[in-house]
Amino acid sequence: KLRRVEEDQTGEPDVTMDAELEVEIRQDEDDESSKPKLDKVSANVTVLPLFSIEKKRVVIDDEETLIEDKKKMGSMIMIEDISGEKRARATMARYMDPGVADQLMAGGEDVLGGRSVNATVLFSDIRSFTTMTEELGAQGTVSFLNEYFTIMVECIQKEGGMLDKFIGDAIMAAFGVPIPHDDDEDRGVRTAIAMLTGMFEWNKGREAKGKKPVDMGIGLNTGLVVTGNIGSPKRMDYTMIGDGVNLGARLESACKQYFARILISENTFRKLKGDYLIREIDKVVVKGKTEAVGVYEVLDCYDEEKFPNMEKVMKCFNDGLNNYREARWDMATDAFKEALNLNPGDKLSNMYIERCDYLKQNPPEGEGEWDGVWVMKSK
Repeated sequence: KLRRVEEDQTGEPDVTMDAELEVEIRQDEDDESSKPKLDKVSANVTVLPLFSIEKKRVVIDDEETLIEDKKKMGSMIMIEDISGEKRARATMARYMDPGVADQLMAGGEDVLGGRSVNATVLFSDIRSFTTMTEELGAQGTVSFLNEYFTIMVECIQKEGGMLDKFIGDAIMAAFGVPIPHDDDEDRGVRTAIAMLTGMFEWNKGREAKGKKPVDMGIGLNTGLVVTGNIGSPKRMDYTMIGDGVNLGARLESACKQYFARILISENTFRKLKGDYLIREIDKVVVKGKTEAVGVYEVLDCYDEEKFPNMEKVMKCFNDGLNNYREARWDMATDAFKEALNLNPGDKLSNMYIERCDYLKQNPPEGEGEWDGVWVMKSK
């Protein structure tokens, strides 16, 4: 009889490889005269040694002993079509680190179907990009974006994030899909800090060559999103939709209004496990919504040169914000002015000075109407 014998018994290893094979496919199997068509398939090829095992009784030192006589009869070749698996792995590798894609494939989980999950969504966008494209021209714009995206995507994938898509110069990414972690909020914040740090380093090289520096804004939100392969049979993309995604996009856009580079929602802030330099900057109702959400600015990407007297500024700003929410406009203004004196470049403090002046001249209507919430009129 034939059976497979383990390598440690034979000294002959199995051979396993992935290969591209050409297979003849006949359109009409009943018509032998029809011309076969060659098609390529991805296959896993395994070669296994086969042995004939015969048991014999022999006499050794006057004792009868049963021994096995193994004779190699040949090898068995197994071919497994993995074209579908390879396509799925290649698809997922576009969105995430290849190691994460392999982990998903090994688990056999159908991650491309629709699911509702909690995730931390990241949006980033280059400031004044339209003006830059006019100066760079077509080829220069493509070269610029490729260099920029290379730096940013590396930051995302290093933290196990999933790159969802590029939207012009914007990036949409997520942490927690398709594989969740217990620190996805921290992963998102660390990624945002790394992206800004990478941008500052990149700008040093650009400015040394006489090129204009790049600036960008990043928004993060944690919430419920729907993920899955979405599209038509001719074009499918693994992506995310839902209110959790929309708020992340709104926060990225709000960076311009608040003169910030990284804004996160209170949904993300409350779940952070690490220690960061963060200040609360407002409570807002974004356009199209009725529920207020707290907004925070992450400052870890700045050094003393870029943001002087940071801790003192944060304290003064926090005092100003507390007075602002109590409608004590003069006291709030004094605190914001003190913050601005400590760091003349803190445009957010200057914005609040102007806002306090406006609210002082145009008090909220009705007794007890002021709740400290700012309603955003634009996206």
